[in-house]
Amino acid sequence: MNIHTIETGFFKLDGGAMFGVVPKTIWSRTNPADANNLCTWAMRCLLIEDEGRLILVDTGIGNKQDERFFSHYYLHGDASLDSSLNALGFNKDDITDVFLTHLHFDHVGGAIVRDGGKLVPAFKNATYWSNRQHWDWAIYPNEREKASFLKENIMPLQESGQLKFVSTEDGARFSDNIHIRFVYGHTDAMMLPLINYGDKQILYMADLLPSVGHIPLPYVMAYDMFPLKTLTEKKVFLNEAVENNYILFLEHDPVNECCTLQQTEKGVRVKDTFKIDEL
Repeated sequence: MNIHTIETGFFKLDGGAMFGVVPKTIWSRTNPADANNLCTWAMRCLLIEDEGRLILVDTGIGNKQDERFFSHYYLHGDASLDSSLNALGFNKDDITDVFLTHLHFDHVGGAIVRDGGKLVPAFKNATYWSNRQHWDWAIYPNEREKASFLKENIMPLQESGQLKFVSTEDGARFSDNIHIRFVYGHTDAMMLPLINYGDKQILYMADLLPSVGHIPLPYVMAYDMFPLKTLTEKKVFLNEAVENNYILFLEHDPVNECCTLQQTEKGVRVKDTFKIDEL
């Protein structure tokens, strides 16, 4: 097995929304905001070479939306999904599987591209993976979350015939080396791949833990549908990560790709940070 970080660029979101009830005077120490109270966040994906499969976990925001849409998110940075794949000697046609942790636009936007007047899968040879429970949640969205589930990112997957669903049994096997953990606080049935990588275990955190700055338990996003559920899930997973020495892969941290954790007098806190290619 080989694993690679795929950087797709940065965007900006409101700092208060990203940290919920935590005061700006505290969260701004780790994630400083600009004059509009916006903080920079990564859209970092993971590429896994595993037993003849080339698996991409999440796809970033993509580039098919109009100027008005992107004006809200201030996309910046030199990296893109294509350039990151190309730097590793791959292209989109090489991808065999696209594992979508959930269907919010900053995770699934790159899954679909415009081809003339049509919206088509960006990865024409890949199987796209979601789960039925989350899929139904996304195509019949609640009013609060509707703006994150864009039909143009979701329905072309179903229409293409390339979409499949995994079991929602926690710990279900995706491959011999990848098991799926489910969480329900950020959105319904979000999937976290737990990857056996040699003698190490890597847990892709998606939006359960966006960044190192979110490690303290009360640091829960206002975007989460069920914040108390997120808090409970964070506690379980952070303690599990300490006990099992998991490597946590951070999708949105603008600086840190990975971290390990340790127990301290203040609770679970960061131990080390590093890049995936340093493993």
